Amino acid sequence: MAKFGARLHDFGKGLMMPISVIAAAGIFLGVAAAMQNPAVVGESFSQMALPQLVIGFIRNIAGALFANLPLFFAVAAAIALAKDEKPTAAFAAVIGFLTMHMGISYSLLSQGITAQTTTPAYLTAHGMGRTEALMYSAEFSATLGIFSYQMSVLGGVIAGLITAFLHNRYYTIVLPTAINFFGGRRFVPIVTVLVMPLVGIALSLIWPTIGAGIAWIGRLIGHSGIYGTFVYAFTERILIPTGLHHILNETVRFTPIGGVSPPFHGESIVGALNIFNTALANPGAFTDQVVRGATRFLAQGKIPVMMFGMPAAALAIYHCARPEHKKRVKALMMAGALASFTTGITEPLEFTFIFVSPLLFVFHAIMSGLSFALMQLFGVMIGNVQGGAIDFLVFGVLGGSQTAWWYPLLLGAIYFPLYYFTFRLVITRMQVKTPGREDDDSASPPEVVVAPNEQVARIIVGLGGKENIQLVDCCFTRLRVKVVNMDDIDDEALMASGASGIKRASDEDIQVIYGLQVEKIANQVKQALA
Repeated sequence: MAKFGARLHDFGKGLMMPISVIAAAGIFLGVAAAMQNPAVVGESFSQMALPQLVIGFIRNIAGALFANLPLFFAVAAAIALAKDEKPTAAFAAVIGFLTMHMGISYSLLSQGITAQTTTPAYLTAHGMGRTEALMYSAEFSATLGIFSYQMSVLGGVIAGLITAFLHNRYYTIVLPTAINFFGGRRFVPIVTVLVMPLVGIALSLIWPTIGAGIAWIGRLIGHSGIYGTFVYAFTERILIPTGLHHILNETVRFTPIGGVSPPFHGESIVGALNIFNTALANPGAFTDQVVRGATRFLAQGKIPVMMFGMPAAALAIYHCARPEHKKRVKALMMAGALASFTTGITEPLEFTFIFVSPLLFVFHAIMSGLSFALMQLFGVMIGNVQGGAIDFLVFGVLGGSQTAWWYPLLLGAIYFPLYYFTFRLVITRMQVKTPGREDDDSASPPEVVVAPNEQVARIIVGLGGKENIQLVDCCFTRLRVKVVNMDDIDDEALMASGASGIKRASDEDIQVIYGLQVEKIANQVKQALA
């Protein structure tokens, strides 16, 4: 079970590779959409040929990224789960993705199902009702030019998972001498070509049942209204300490659970983020009602929490710190509050209270759920994934009045004092050991400037030394490390290196919270270990 948990964390970490690219592309697309909106830039600018040509170029690039997202997830899943020789796994994942869909395509062809026989016009001409024909036609799509089921990101994840399994099983295989040239890592793409078309054939037989099940869950969430939105947001926050919130997020963003659009160019778009990005890239493609149905799972519910609630919590933690520790706590809280306010990344702050006060953590999760539910109730329409000031300005203010961007500000004005006084009351009344309130014998040392080499040395010592470190990686804010023996971890050394929190995810996986500078730290640690 522990090993499964470790692999699940690796998988969740891998999902962040494509989503980080899509988040950035979404921001560019949002700016482009605003610059083509006459209500924002004026009629004269929106009709200028050269600027609009450049904006159209940006739209096309972003559209190409969104259209090939399933392939990106296939590669990311394979890289995340490959034990070694990750470039080979990535290469095999591309082959696996293509051949899997080719297997599906030929299986459909043998059943008489083709691109021509699934068009709404063909179906209605053979007696099917218009609505039924549109819904049936939306079950299929062209994936990299291959006619297949509309599997979206889930299809990419399936291809990546199976390819990673094949890779880990065969990348060290030794063949007879005469054909040993094809052994080892060269054998992985070969076995992938042999296996994945068969996987595609099998999927073609069971996918209608899987798709119906996913659609049922999506309809259940849709029919539950704001209650379903609250449960999603509350659960997403509760999963933060485990790192598994990424999996829940991607499920809602890229599968029918997050919504299914009306047909667009003959295909329905599935997933909350896919629908929102398609609407950005193609103004007028969907009604505002459809887009709002998608954005209820996106950035709009995070804005009151990330821009107002968490900075208020940081201020409360600072005010509750003992006088002799205030200087150190001020630096920590300012960095965390700024990251939360601008980018919507809250983990550096959340890990200062998650484990020392479950009550504050549950309060935070409930307030997150309420924020999402209220934004849906007020008809807000702000998409993307982070929920900081960048998303608020690009997708809210620049999006125009139809986004109802003022409601997050009004709710934020309520959330700031509510978070501040709740945190301050709980911390002081229950003697919560937030930063700056630790016992004197266990208090962290005063804040000092740590040279990069010294910081890396402290991290390696804290992780039990070079011999105890198997693998070093990172996500947005966490240094993710596989170790040989968890008992060799020195928490005090890690905290002295500048960490704001430590999470033991499994018997061999530890996550150390450093904030937005973690990518640089991870590279420095890898170089030192090399």
